Amino acid sequence: MHALHQFLHDEDGVTAIEYALMGAALAAAVTAGVILLGPKLGDALSYIASFLKTA
Repeated sequence: MHALHQFLHDEDGVTAIEYALMGAALAAAVTAGVILLGPKLGDALSYIASFLKTA
């Protein structure tokens, strides 16, 4: 009975779950940013590369 009570009041697992959720949200945000900004970033780098080739 004591072990069950201790398990129910243990918050270490909750902290791990919170960090996992934050990590998943951050990964989703980075993925969305790369998908949205990827083509524009590629165009910008190609534009800069064209100047470096002529210099």
